Amino acid sequence: MSPRTLLRGLTAATAVAAALSLTACGAVTSADSGSGGSGDGSFKLASYIQQRIDDDKPMRIKLSYHDPSLAFATPIGAGMKKAGEELGADVSLIGPTGGDAAKQVSEIQTLIQQKAVDGLAVSSASSDALKPVISQAYKAGIPIISFNTDNPDSEQMGFVGQDLKGSGKAQAEQLRKDLKGEVNGKSVVVFSVDTGAGWSHDRFNGFKEGLDGSGLKIVGPVNVGNEPNSAYNTVESTMSGQSGVVAVAGLDCCSTTAAAKWVGQSGKADTITMGGFDLLTQTAEYIERGVLNFSISQNPSEQGYQAVKVLHDFLVDGTEIKGVDTGAQFITQDNLADATVED
Repeated sequence: MSPRTLLRGLTAATAVAAALSLTACGAVTSADSGSGGSGDGSFKLASYIQQRIDDDKPMRIKLSYHDPSLAFATPIGAGMKKAGEELGADVSLIGPTGGDAAKQVSEIQTLIQQKAVDGLAVSSASSDALKPVISQAYKAGIPIISFNTDNPDSEQMGFVGQDLKGSGKAQAEQLRKDLKGEVNGKSVVVFSVDTGAGWSHDRFNGFKEGLDGSGLKIVGPVNVGNEPNSAYNTVESTMSGQSGVVAVAGLDCCSTTAAAKWVGQSGKADTITMGGFDLLTQTAEYIERGVLNFSISQNPSEQGYQAVKVLHDFLVDGTEIKGVDTGAQFITQDNLADATVED
């Protein structure tokens, strides 16, 4: 049942019962004023958005990505544009170049204040930093979800993306399968582009769980940053101080390529098992060369597409907002030819 239908005269009891079926984050009603929010904490669609729906105007859906300069943002944007064209929505990918939570929050707050958005999806480098602004959007009557990186303790209405903890666990389990010989007391070094980010914590926690009982010692996660040369230098300096390393793991696209570059140049590809995430052009090359045993794709184009679709279908058709798991596909030499490169 759509917010438009709810506006047109259901009794209070019927409206509450129907609205509760729309989202796990609270009942959905329609706003009587320019701002959303309601006294009982349920979601109330902003009246300006309802008016745009009634006037059959294209829904303005924004995807706020924590760093659009990352290569991973390119396929997200492609999926977003595809959905916009299919659904007739006005879509755009926004966010602070270089990654800056404060700037991301400020940009979102401006959209809220100017009533310049009808549906919002956010991918945050720092979930704690974005929780307040997610709440602001929700209370302002703007449907808001997270994509790519989850904010489970916020007022988001759904999440589109990969199960981060589950994918980290799967990565560790695959490394264990690929390792040869005795590993008890040996080390696995873990790298991340941003060890302080919520997504990194989730994925690493899953990784630790996947290695439980293996006898392997975990070194890291080591923060490398997203500048390629600096990332490589960090990997190189970290590895120079290690001994007994049998495996290396990257928790994201950029730490994976930096670590794989070191493994390849060090001549240790035959003795170090490596797993990573995402499938950039460089990543695919390292898999083809046998430097990288596998990488896990999280289907960024589908994340962009589904983030738009979930919000658009809710606004226009009243479709319940549900989480969408975009999956974890293992890419190896065996299926590399059929895989989609993500940049």
